[in-house]
Amino acid sequence: MTFRTRLLLVFAVTILAAVAAVVWIVSNAAQRAFEHLDQQRSAALVEQFYKEFERRGAEVADAAGRIAKADTTVSIAIDVNLGELARHVEDAGNVAEAQGLDFLELVAADGTIVSSAQAPARFGYKEPWLTEPVDWNTQRAFLKREDLPEESALALEAVRVCTAGDARLYVVAGRRLDQTFLSSLVLPAGMRALLYRSPDSVFTPQLLTGVSAGEAQRLGPLIERTRQQNRETSAEIQWTPDAASAESFHAIPLKGRDGRPLGVLLIGSSRRELAALAHSIRKGGLYVGGAGALLALVLAAWATARVTRPVKLLAAGAVEVARGNWRVRVESDSRDEIGDLARAFNQMTGQLSDQRERLVQAERVAAWRELARRLAHELKNPLFPLQITVENLERAKREHPGQFEEVFRESTATLLAELANLKAIIGRFSDFAKMPTPQFESMQLNDLVRAVLKLVDAQLTASGNVHPDVHLDPALTSIEADPEQLKRALQNLVLNALDAMPNGGTLQLTTRQYNSTVILEVADTGQGLTREECARLFTPYYTTKHHGTGLGLAIVQSVVSDHHGTISVESQPGQGATFRIELPITQTACN
Repeated sequence: MTFRTRLLLVFAVTILAAVAAVVWIVSNAAQRAFEHLDQQRSAALVEQFYKEFERRGAEVADAAGRIAKADTTVSIAIDVNLGELARHVEDAGNVAEAQGLDFLELVAADGTIVSSAQAPARFGYKEPWLTEPVDWNTQRAFLKREDLPEESALALEAVRVCTAGDARLYVVAGRRLDQTFLSSLVLPAGMRALLYRSPDSVFTPQLLTGVSAGEAQRLGPLIERTRQQNRETSAEIQWTPDAASAESFHAIPLKGRDGRPLGVLLIGSSRRELAALAHSIRKGGLYVGGAGALLALVLAAWATARVTRPVKLLAAGAVEVARGNWRVRVESDSRDEIGDLARAFNQMTGQLSDQRERLVQAERVAAWRELARRLAHELKNPLFPLQITVENLERAKREHPGQFEEVFRESTATLLAELANLKAIIGRFSDFAKMPTPQFESMQLNDLVRAVLKLVDAQLTASGNVHPDVHLDPALTSIEADPEQLKRALQNLVLNALDAMPNGGTLQLTTRQYNSTVILEVADTGQGLTREECARLFTPYYTTKHHGTGLGLAIVQSVVSDHHGTISVESQPGQGATFRIELPITQTACN
């Protein structure tokens, strides 16, 4: 992934993350504000309900008080006290109609129903709760369940007592608490009030007014939980897959005189506005995110023009330096950190170029000195016998003329032998100086390893204690190389390994492939090399042997270098050495 792409992604992700965070924060804030407003509206509606409850309760209590004080009621109380109950069976209905009441019962002092407007058949039934020691004339209206012939109703009732001497008559007046009562409430937009009458312990959908059967079933668990816990509960119901159909409900138990729930008031608040607001926020966030992504593209283009172009120039300059062009310069007019980096790069390449010139000159002088030292050393050995032989010839000629022929024959043989030695030495140096250009062809490295092992088979047999351990990758790819030069290089490495193990050991040859490179390793278990020896090992004319020109590993390195490969050594004293050659599979990609 390029720096330009990464920069674009950073800008885009940063802006999108910021937009997403803002959308999330605003959405949560809007939801909290909506829920707070919903709670306020629900609380206001509940307060309005109880105010209406108190107001109508006061009206019912006033109506009951008026009836208790009426002359007709006093007459009924006197007749009931005298035992004349039957003549007043229908009186409650007439009075209730006149007072606009839904429920009215006239009950004797012992709790016997004298007349019932809502259930005339209850004449003679007992209402024992009225005989409790309660000052009914001071009691406020309360919630009571009324069992009617065809249904059960929820009533807001009040009790007043009519007294006439010893006569006593209870007046129980009430009005229905139903959907009609709820319709008198002022409901804010998006809110509704529902009433559930709970005469039984089992939830009955038909007793929930103002909703369909399906909606009643969905509200059933909330109502059941409210009745069981006998306290306010809440829940959110989503009627359809559309989030805008969701509605939050607050359920308030309506309790009777004994504290048991006789009904449940449901305050529903539509979440359509919240869903629309959330949709608008997300939509706005999407637009802002799109605009942010576009802004990210613009910023990335500007940033890449500002940052990546100088960086690319620096990268190209670094590549040139790696290729050996240490005089490369990077142009930059920037005054920021990028400009400082370009100027530091130019300063570095200038110093490297100067140092390289000095290093090349020093290495050239050192190489000539080493060559002169090595030549002097190599030529000194045969020149000394030559000098001695010539001096012997002169002495024999001068002092022993009679033995000159015999000395001449012996000296001639010595001269020819040493001259041959000189010729061999010069030939080795000449071979290194005239390394031929490799002739590349397709070849199999494993076959080359096997051929070299055959060439050194005599040395392996002669050593007796050196055991070859060969691990050749059967799936090794053919490579482009010069077989003769590689054979010479590998043979040098194998012979060096044998020389390093005069007391025997293991010669390990390994081939393997890694991506577009093949690897050849030659390892021994000999005496090993120090770190300093490893560092100088491939230097021409350097050798760790008592007898040698120091050209063998230099020739190996030259061959590997001509094949665009690398050679390295890993070794520690007493732990053997491993020479690793890495060669490209094809030479085309290297040129």
